[in-house]
Amino acid sequence: MPQTLADSLEQHRISLPKIQVRKLDEYCRLLWDWNERINLTRHTDYDKFVARDVVDSLALAEFLRTGERILDVGTGGGVPGIPLAILRPDLRVELCDSTGKKALAVSEILQELRLDIPVHHAKAEALLSEKGKRFTTLTIRAVSRMVSLLR
Repeated sequence: MPQTLADSLEQHRISLPKIQVRKLDEYCRLLWDWNERINLTRHTDYDKFVARDVVDSLALAEFLRTGERILDVGTGGGVPGIPLAILRPDLRVELCDSTGKKALAVSEILQELRLDIPVHHAKAEALLSEKGKRFTTLTIRAVSRMVSLLR
């Protein structure tokens, strides 16, 4: 099993700038720290983080245009919103979670990472119905059944 994020990225043949590797590694450590207090992720080693979170975020990033406004619905621990913001600083990412303690945890993580990403403690449908709240793309991962989400 890889001992570092860099090892795991190399094992998955992913090459990223060093600054992004450092920021993703810092994010992992903060996420795992918070995960000991509240359940935010099951990806608690570098291999799972890279294989599921980084790979998924990189795949999604290929389809996004510069300047898109992204809302990560049901962000939990910040995936894919935070990795997307690290990998694609040209995007305008916002996070949303209806669970207060998760919204607070991810806000604290972002503060530690020194990333200026808004976090909304709200249901996505309430946020999306607010005047002036428009997003180019919504990311939704493991939140609910697809038919419920589309309604």
